[in-house]
Amino acid sequence: MKAWIKKKYRRVNRREDYLTSMLLLLPYLLLFSLFIAIPVLIAIGLSFTYFDVIKTPELVGVSNYIALLTQDEVFLKYIIPNTFKYALIVGPGGCILSFVLAWLVTQIQPVPRTILTLCLYMPSMVGSLMIQVVWKTIFSGDQRGLLNAFLLSHGWIDSPVAWLLSPDHLLTIMILVALWQAMGIGFLAMIAGILNVNEELYEAAYVDGMKNRFQEVVYITIPSMKPQMMFSAVMAIVNAFNTGWIGPALAGSNPTPDYSGNLILNHIEDYAFSRYEMGYAAAVSVVLLLMIAFFSKVAGKLFTERD
Repeated sequence: MKAWIKKKYRRVNRREDYLTSMLLLLPYLLLFSLFIAIPVLIAIGLSFTYFDVIKTPELVGVSNYIALLTQDEVFLKYIIPNTFKYALIVGPGGCILSFVLAWLVTQIQPVPRTILTLCLYMPSMVGSLMIQVVWKTIFSGDQRGLLNAFLLSHGWIDSPVAWLLSPDHLLTIMILVALWQAMGIGFLAMIAGILNVNEELYEAAYVDGMKNRFQEVVYITIPSMKPQMMFSAVMAIVNAFNTGWIGPALAGSNPTPDYSGNLILNHIEDYAFSRYEMGYAAAVSVVLLLMIAFFSKVAGKLFTERD
C-alpha cells in the first residue's frame, strides 16, 4: 500500500514538473512562433503564389522557383556568384579572425582586456554609421579620399579612382568592411570559451610533453571550446548572408553598379519593395533560408563533440 502511494506521489510530482516546465517555456514558444515560425511558414506559402500586395495572392505552384533557377539572369549571373564568394570568405574568415583576436585578447590583463574587447566589439554595433563616416572617407572617389590621396601622392595612380562605383573593386571592399565588423556576439563567445578552459589541462599537457603555445591552442584550447566555436560559426554564417546592406550603403544605390555588390538579400529587397512581387521575393527568401540551414548544418558537423 505504501509503495503504491509513493509511486502515485512520484507520478503526480512528475506531472507537476512537466506543467511547470511548459509554463516556463510558454513565453519563449509564443515569441518564437510569432516572430520566427509563423513568418517562415507565411513566406513558404507566398512563394507558391503571385502576389503584388494589391490583389489577392494567386496560386502559381512552383513557377517562381522555376523562373528563379532557370530564367532570372541577374540571379544566376551575378547574385549567386557574389553571394557565395562573399559568404565563403566572410563566414569562415570572420570566424577565424574572431578566434585569433579573442585568443590574443585573453593573453593580457583583465582591465586592458575589457577595454580592447569593447573596442573590437564596437564596429558590430555601429556598422552602418561607421560606413558613412570612415569607409566612405577612405574610399571616396575624388582627390580627398584617403586612399586616392595616398596613391596620388606616391605617383601610383594618375587620377582618382571611383572605388565604390567600380564593379571591379566594390565586392572586395564589401568583404573588407564585413570582416572589419565581424567581431560580434560570436567574438564574445570565443573569449568566454577560452577563459573557461580548465588551466589544469594545460599543466598536464606540458608535463606530458607539449612544447609550445601553438600545440596548446590546437590540442587543448580548440577541443575544449567546441560549443562556443559552433555558436560563433553559425553566427558568422548568418551574418555573412545577412549583411547585404553593406553594398548599397557603400555605393549609394540598390542595385549597385552592374550588380557587382548585390547579394541575395538585395535581390529579395529589390523584388519585394521596388517591384512589389512578393511571391517571387518569398521564393528567393526560401532559397536563402535553405542556404543558411545547409551551411549551419555543415558548421554543426564540424564542431559538434563526438563521443
